[in-house]
Amino acid sequence: MIWNQQLTQDLVKVAPLYERVKSVIPDVEWPVHAPYVAAINELKQERNAVILAHNYQTPEIYHCVADITGDSLALARKAVETDAEVIVLAGVHFMAETAKLLNPDKTVLIPDLRAGCSLAESITADDVRQLRGKYPGVPVVTYVNTSAAVKAECDICCTSGNAVQIVESLGSDRVIFVPDEYLASYVADQTDVEIIPWQGHCEVHERFTAAELEDYRAGHEGLTIIAHPECPPDVLDAADFVGSTAQMQNFVVTRRPPKVLMVTECSMSDNVAADIDDVEFIRPCNLCPHMKRITLAKIYESLKTLEPRVEIDPLVADRARSAVQRMLAIGG
Repeated sequence: MIWNQQLTQDLVKVAPLYERVKSVIPDVEWPVHAPYVAAINELKQERNAVILAHNYQTPEIYHCVADITGDSLALARKAVETDAEVIVLAGVHFMAETAKLLNPDKTVLIPDLRAGCSLAESITADDVRQLRGKYPGVPVVTYVNTSAAVKAECDICCTSGNAVQIVESLGSDRVIFVPDEYLASYVADQTDVEIIPWQGHCEVHERFTAAELEDYRAGHEGLTIIAHPECPPDVLDAADFVGSTAQMQNFVVTRRPPKVLMVTECSMSDNVAADIDDVEFIRPCNLCPHMKRITLAKIYESLKTLEPRVEIDPLVADRARSAVQRMLAIGG
């Protein structure tokens, strides 16, 4: 009876938040989320904490407990601006490392240390050193989807949204681009700079195929397909628009296609759909297993215990921070 009374109180307390997500979270599920949403939002105040959530987080995290949302670039920029003492990164480990690089004196938490990234795991610091030995004098651009140790060996970071701008800012005829082979191919098509790629892939985006997209197009008249540049080249060729998660979101919000398929992690569609009622979303549900390790229960426990904390070797951090700051200084 006490539990039921508490649940009723929590449901009332967070009712305005459910109004925002009720189109993407069934009402039968909300009583499971509501107590955590209420408790997390209270605990944030006690801890002087903010929650940064990537676009691939589930709607109950993205819309109901996050203070700052966005793609990797947006999270990196906004992490610098927060006055909070504690940052909880609802995303994957490399994002939490980036937040720590930019906020070395703050407590940065990652609710599950196992929340990794296939791209980040596809390359090591030693791999970058070997590339430099093979191509002496050629600058190295690293996608932010890498560890701090890899960033420390590179000249500058980029995201999918500013990769072309970053590459061209270096004023070099040749650039080593790590670790995403497909993003490197996309960048190569957008610039005259010679791109030397690494063969890393995102386990979510590499599963999409052009044939799959054409089947969706054949089955849904008037469908607009927008894709993330981590997808294979034939998928990008089959899409109507290619861009970062932030660019994809902006495309839908501003252009309002009657029917859209977002070729990326499937929670992205839910998060955009929660705010838009005049667009039909066709959902090919490819999930990121690492992003889905982050749950409301783990966020609550992380805030409660202030663990697990993200720590970076200072010798690595100084050099990695420079690569991130160079990116932020350029803009994009």
